[in-house]
Parts: sequence; structure tokens; C-alpha cells
Amino acid sequence: MSRNPARAMVCASFATLFVATVHATGPVYQDLDRTFEERAADLVSRMTLEEKVAQLQNDAPAISRLGVPAYEWWNEALHGVARAGAATVFPQAIGIASTFDPALMTRIATVISDEARAKHHDFASRNQRKRYQGLTFWSPNINIFRDPRWGRGQETYGEDPYLTSVLGVAFVKAMQGDDPKYRKVDATAKHYAVHSGPEHNRHEFDVHPTERDLWETYLPAFHALVQEGKVASVMGAYNRVNGESASASKRLLTEILRTQWGFDGYVVSDCDSIEDVWKFHKIVATPEEAAALGIRTGLEVNCGRTYGALFNAVHKGLITEAEIDHALRRAMLTRFQLGMFDPPEKVRWARIPYKVNQSPEHDALAREVAQKSLVLLKNDGLLPLDRAELKTIAGVAA
Repeated sequence: MSRNPARAMVCASFATLFVATVHATGPVYQDLDRTFEERAADLVSRMTLEEKVAQLQNDAPAISRLGVPAYEWWNEALHGVARAGAATVFPQAIGIASTFDPALMTRIATVISDEARAKHHDFASRNQRKRYQGLTFWSPNINIFRDPRWGRGQETYGEDPYLTSVLGVAFVKAMQGDDPKYRKVDATAKHYAVHSGPEHNRHEFDVHPTERDLWETYLPAFHALVQEGKVASVMGAYNRVNGESASASKRLLTEILRTQWGFDGYVVSDCDSIEDVWKFHKIVATPEEAAALGIRTGLEVNCGRTYGALFNAVHKGLITEAEIDHALRRAMLTRFQLGMFDPPEKVRWARIPYKVNQSPEHDALAREVAQKSLVLLKNDGLLPLDRAELKTIAGVAA
């Protein structure tokens, strides 16, 4: 202890002032008292052009000097957490849709997102940040299933735009959670838009729906997930729509999604759909032009490698670094909103224990969903029901 109380007081005051000054002048992106938007913008401003370009691709590398861990955007959770160890597996989406039960969908997606969070934090604790280990899930598939020959129809909720909307909104809300600060996980509305096969030529197909069909059949579910579900992400499709790549469409991404519907999340490409823009659709001639078109029309994250050409695109004058910054701020913002840069004890969802995976309660729900998804395909005398013996139908008095 100092023998001079006055001197000790001065030293203590100086130390307090020094700590406060260091805190105030430290990186904004590390300041938990700043908004996520401010933190994301500050972090982006500290990156080199090469680092920015790399962060806009699905397999984003670590930036050690900034304390940014590697992140793989690609994850799936259509009817359970996919390809990440043991998980509760629910019936396929088309089976869940057969229940016609949005409340049941809420319970399903709550279980899926609980297991997703538990898995992610377990992986992160071991510094494992590979594919299927993150928090950005490319589900649900809300395309309209019109043609039974389409190989991915089982991923959808069927052919009805209204049912697809209702179930999709329930799925998104339960996946993303109800915390006022941190999102539980990101859901992704896919594949935007008019994507329902044929599968074999999806990389070059140009679909021309009537305006009525576009607005009454293919867009309602996306509109509902954006405005009612507040979905965090939208995935562009492989195909063209009226000549424009769905993943680089000024009309779909800029005019409808952002301007008319007010979408404020981020858009991700289907895998290699930006490559298709120049390689198969031949809308432009080079990867640099395709990457620049994607950024300019509003697609932030590229699943694939074509956005790697953005570095050369800047130097060729096809795109500006400021435009890249705008896209990257949206992409980094969601990582802050998911709590990836904050202490786990601050994030409510980080406290979900790993033991929830395939718990008896979750397995019981999977069985319940399977039972409720059963559909009568052939009538072997069951119908018509005997009114004399019938007491209730679907729990309602007959």
C-alpha cells in the first residue's frame, strides 16, 4: 500500500481512466454495448479486399488477426439436423405436410433447432467448424410440387401454396426462436423462385410462368415467410425466370424481394448457381461478370467458388469494393445476430445441453408425427364411415 494516500488516489483514478479509454477506443466489433449493425460494419471495414471476397463464399476461412473463426454456411435441417451425428429424424417434409398441423410443425422445428444449437456448440468447443456444423440452415424447401416426376418433391409441403405458406411460417418461427436479441438459428426459404423441376436441366432451364401463376402459385409462400415469418435468409434457384438467372435477378431479388416485400436479410445462392450464370445460362461471358451481377442484384453469399472472381472484378472495374462491403455487412450481421462473436454465457441458446439430441421426448414426438402423417391411399372398405358407430372425426364430435 502506498504511504501517500493522495498519490495513491491519483494513481487509482489514472488507472480507471486508462481502462475506460482503452475500452472506448477498442474495436467496435468487439464492443458488446454497440449494435450488431455497428459491429458488423466495423469488422468489415478492417478486412482486406481478399478477406472480404473469401468471407462471401460458403466455406469462409478464419481471419486470425481479427479473431474471426472459420465458418461454413452450408447446413441442412429439412426434417431433422442433417449429417452431423445422431439426431432426431422426423418424416420427410411431404409427410409432415400430410398432418395439416402448423402447431405440430412448431413443435418439430423447436426440437430441430434445439438439437442444432447443441450440436453447433459441441463442435465449436472442439474448434470444429466444417460443413453441417454451423447455425445457418438451408431449410425449408417451399417450392410447389406440381409434377410427381420431380426428384425433390418429397422435400416440399406439396402442391398447395396456402398450406405451404402456413407450414413454412411455423417452421421458420420455431427455428429462429423468440429471443429479442439473439436468433436461435437461421432458416432459409428456398429455392426462389419457380423451381419445381425438371431436375436434369435445372442449370440451363428458362421458365416463363404467366404473371397470374407467378403471383398466385409460386410467390405466396416466399412472401409469407418474408413478411410473417421474418425469415433470415432466402436461397436463389438454379433456373432462369423470364430470361434472368433466379440467383442474379434484378426483378426477383431487388424489385420484389427487397423493395416490395421489405426483406432485410441475406440471399445465398444454390450451390454453383452463380457459375451457371456464365457457364450454362450464358447470360454473361465470364466468372467476373457473373460474380459482379450477383452482388449487384442482391445476392450476398455464394455457395460455390465463383465469388472468388470478385477480386479481379474489382480491378477490372466491373464492381466496386463499396458494393462488396454492402453485401458483406449483411452477411456478417447475421453472424453477430446468432451470437457467434459474443461470450456463450450471453447467448440464451448456447445453454442448450447436448443431451437433448435424440432424447426420449424427441423420439416420442417423431413417432407422433409419423402416426399423424398417415394417409389413406386405397379404400378397402374403410370408407364410408359408419355413422352409427362414429363418435368423433379428428377429435371433433361427429
